[in-house]
Amino acid sequence: MVKDLLAWLTTVVYAQGAMLLRNRIALILIIFSLLCLYPGLFKPIMRIEVSATLPILGKVPLHDTTQSIVKSIQTLHKNNNTLVAGLILLFSIIVPLIKALTLLVILLTKKLRHHERLYRFVDLISKWSMADVFVVGTFLAFLASRSNPNIHAEIHQGFYYFLAYCLISLMATQMIKLRPKGS
Repeated sequence: MVKDLLAWLTTVVYAQGAMLLRNRIALILIIFSLLCLYPGLFKPIMRIEVSATLPILGKVPLHDTTQSIVKSIQTLHKNNNTLVAGLILLFSIIVPLIKALTLLVILLTKKLRHHERLYRFVDLISKWSMADVFVVGTFLAFLASRSNPNIHAEIHQGFYYFLAYCLISLMATQMIKLRPKGS
């Protein structure tokens, strides 16, 4: 499957003909960022265990949960925290997907009159994407749990996939160079 994916990717990149090298690299980075985004959304990002130490009984577990981003959104919605669930959905999933798909359109269309407008749109919505803030918030929650002996947190692989998505997406956006009109 990886071999087929690389073959397809090579075909797409070279089919673009006169595409600048930095834009070819950006195209590859966007595709890899999307490949990281999927497991970043659906694999567990963190496990939190809360316990209490009671005389005679010792350590008693009170709460133990492992959540992915999508499962967190579902849990928030189910518990009537619809606004928070909607905001996480919008700013950590929908906006990043729109950004990536728009960048793909910019890179894969040769003579689109609106490349600059689309790129400005991506720049605008990038400011509203909270994916990077979500990563920092998750990491801070993990670190904060270390200060309390009754709370134990573990970061899972979904966190690392989501972090990779954020970093690779940022690099891809920075790599894109639009050609001047008429080129």
